Amino acid sequence: MSPRSTSRRSLLATALAVPTAAVGAPLLSATPAAAAPAGVVTVVDWSDVALAAGITAQAPVQARVVGIAGTEFLQLRGTVGCSLTADAQLGTLPVAIRPPKTTRGICPRNNNTGINATRVEADTAGRVMVYGPLAANPVTWIQLDSFSSVLR
Repeated sequence: MSPRSTSRRSLLATALAVPTAAVGAPLLSATPAAAAPAGVVTVVDWSDVALAAGITAQAPVQARVVGIAGTEFLQLRGTVGCSLTADAQLGTLPVAIRPPKTTRGICPRNNNTGINATRVEADTAGRVMVYGPLAANPVTWIQLDSFSSVLR
């Protein structure tokens, strides 16, 4: 008897077809659940981030909280100039935008020896921290527009 050969494609098709066949009819006749508001809801509008010593705004640095389908996200925008050679505080969030847990994201930075991103975190005290700079690989600017992280 020859060994059976099954492609990943056929396994995936089977895995998808079985639940659809088993529950397809009830799903087609079910009434829609109450949906969250469509689109993006602004929970806390753009507010200025108080920058730490040695951090300069090259574009206004702000934070806001938005809700999307019932989930709240912390978003940052702006660009900072700096000369960081170790982990450091970038700034402090307004009191209205304090995360209930540490939340993190990755932001673009100056490209130095092939490293072009740095980790940015916001903690429960409202501190916005930057992780990753080294004396041999200093961070001279950070662009925050890509930061969007789940709050709750």
